[in-house]
Amino acid sequence: MKRPLTTLFLLSSVDGKISIGDTDALDFDKDLPRIAGVKEGLRQYYDLEKKTDFWSFNTGRVLAKVGANKKKNPVKNRVLRFVVVDNKPHLTRSGLLYLSGWLGKLFVVTTNKNHPAFEFAEKNGNVVVLYYPRAIDFVDLFSKLCGKHACKRLTIQSGGSMNAVLLRKGLIDRVSIVVAPVLIGGKDTTTVVDGESLHSVKDLVKARALKLRKCSVLKNSYLHLLYDVDNNTKIR
Repeated sequence: MKRPLTTLFLLSSVDGKISIGDTDALDFDKDLPRIAGVKEGLRQYYDLEKKTDFWSFNTGRVLAKVGANKKKNPVKNRVLRFVVVDNKPHLTRSGLLYLSGWLGKLFVVTTNKNHPAFEFAEKNGNVVVLYYPRAIDFVDLFSKLCGKHACKRLTIQSGGSMNAVLLRKGLIDRVSIVVAPVLIGGKDTTTVVDGESLHSVKDLVKARALKLRKCSVLKNSYLHLLYDVDNNTKIR
């Protein structure tokens, strides 16, 4: 199957957390700059983010959490393409208006036949709705993104639950993690990969071994780790 080369790009604490707490009111972008010893090196993550792929994969929940529904007056970027999974929906008409005004192309992937993105797609040529009537087939989705829409490389910046879905389906090729010098804790705080736990030895095939490609020591005690993912897990 032809599909994009994918990279999971995230900011993580040393204990693997990608949020400060267990509610959407808490967020790395807002809260890490408040912590002395962590805020000083945070800019390095955003500098690396600027070098990621022009195609980005995310969820409506994450974009709503970072304020997409409240932002106004976007500056047009004709290069960026966003693929956003949003079933609830989490994105409002205001959020869709902002994103469609900012991005070169916005792909909304949904199982919700009443998603407001359908209205935008009828009126706006840079909004595309990819509709799955029951459950999203991510293997099919990634194949379509590559074959029909010429997506060759895709950076994934979604939450722990979505990361788990993509990992289990073998759709993550690389992992690029910026590790912040902080321990967060909390068993209910989302991590790099959440989703259903493994239950038995036979489930070990769902684990993914990583091969380190690069380890960079950044300033202010930050690290940047780059791994290749082995999507053909073998159990001995």
